[in-house]
Amino acid sequence: MRVAIYARVSTQRQAQAQTIEQQLERLSTYISQQGWELPGENIFRDDGFSGAVLNRPGLDQLRDRVAAGEIDRIIVTAPDCLARNYVHQMLLLEQLEKYGCQVEFLDRPMSQDPHDQLVLQIRGAVAEYERTLIADRMRRGRQAKYRAGILLPWSRLPYRFQADPDAPRDPAKVTTNEAETSIVREMFAFYLQEDTSLYGLVKHLHELGISASRGGEFWNAASVRCILTTPAYTGRVYVGRAHAIKSHQRRSVVHPVGKTGQSSIKVPQEE
Repeated sequence: MRVAIYARVSTQRQAQAQTIEQQLERLSTYISQQGWELPGENIFRDDGFSGAVLNRPGLDQLRDRVAAGEIDRIIVTAPDCLARNYVHQMLLLEQLEKYGCQVEFLDRPMSQDPHDQLVLQIRGAVAEYERTLIADRMRRGRQAKYRAGILLPWSRLPYRFQADPDAPRDPAKVTTNEAETSIVREMFAFYLQEDTSLYGLVKHLHELGISASRGGEFWNAASVRCILTTPAYTGRVYVGRAHAIKSHQRRSVVHPVGKTGQSSIKVPQEE
């Protein structure tokens, strides 16, 4: 019997708390009690990966090994560790069983009995509901803190601002760098003059010998424009003005192709 184990935790905090080590220890103990052998290469883990997605390195390696016919049984503590989404659970279980590999859960042993399968489906749906509910509560909690002005939305503060290492998201503990503050004032003052462009401001900063914001020798127009358009320099912070959208696949223009396989479009030549 070629056995493998899989463990997962969804956050780095859980990973640091050794929660995944507890899972691995419990799985290893169970396998020893059954008299099975567990090679080191058959231990798969995903530290800090959400169960709501299938793109996990440990899970991908496990699926590849099963597809190669190298594993007969997988032991997992609970279905939630394998996947939190019911559809993902069914997809994984069907794929693994297709290659002759059985999946066993310690907390909720399941069989092919219709009642057990129904219970698995219900538990998967409940887990997905809980994940959605928790995510929505966290989102609304962050919005309430943003409106109350007690939480910063930035993962990296704008130029001239410095955060407290112990409380990086606390607005009350944000300080300013005096040297960088004087540079920002010079940038605004120079740009407000007539007939001044972004490139002119970049040249002006270079003539003054002022290094770039991230330690580079030269500023660029994009960095300068970002500073000039950041509302934080006016004492305001905005949240939710930008939204991430799914990328659209770019479709190349289809050109007519001749018998030789080359494009038949003619390009004018210079005379």
